[in-house]
Formats: sequence, C-alpha cells, structure tokens
Amino acid sequence: MTTALDTEQIRSALRKVVDPEVGANIVDLGLIYRIELDSNKLLIEMTMTSPACPMGDMIIEDAYAELGRILPADFQPEIRLVWEPPWAPSMMSEKCRLSLGWNPADEA
Repeated sequence: MTTALDTEQIRSALRKVVDPEVGANIVDLGLIYRIELDSNKLLIEMTMTSPACPMGDMIIEDAYAELGRILPADFQPEIRLVWEPPWAPSMMSEKCRLSLGWNPADEA
C-alpha cells in the first residue's frame, strides 16, 4: 500500500461490518470507542450492545477481515473488547438512530 492510512479509512472499512441482530454497522451503532494508529500497529477498542451479545465473535472476525482488506501485510491489527463505558442507544449516529426508529425520549 502506497498511501498512509488514517482513522477515517479505518472507520470506512469498519462500516462494512454489520451487527446482524440490529442490522446496522458497528461504527454508526457507536461500538467503536478508539482507533489508534502507530507505525505498523493498529489498536481498536470496541464494545458490543450487550455483554451477552451472541454475535460478538462473528462481529470481531468480520472486523478483522475488513481490516485485512485495507491494511498492509506488515500491519498488526488488535481489536480489544471493552465494556466501559457501557454501550447505550444514545451512542448511535443520528443517521443510525433515524433508520432504526430510535427516539431519545424513549430513554427518559
């Protein structure tokens, strides 16, 4: 790869990863908490909508697969699953909230 990667390229790749239970991508769902690029290493901290998410392993595998499509061969991606802060529907992008029919008043 001849161009340097940036976090927006990483986000773009991760937008191809969909949580099948919700039907929305993991970026717009607000599951990606941190993206850190450093020389040939990539760290992503992400969460799931619930610690009991039965699709968690599959979502992480899909994320690694999408990253593998854009990362140079010498890159070492690491995805860490974190639970703090706990995910909440308010973390979704506005577009995602609208497409899922979520109303912020529902949380009150």
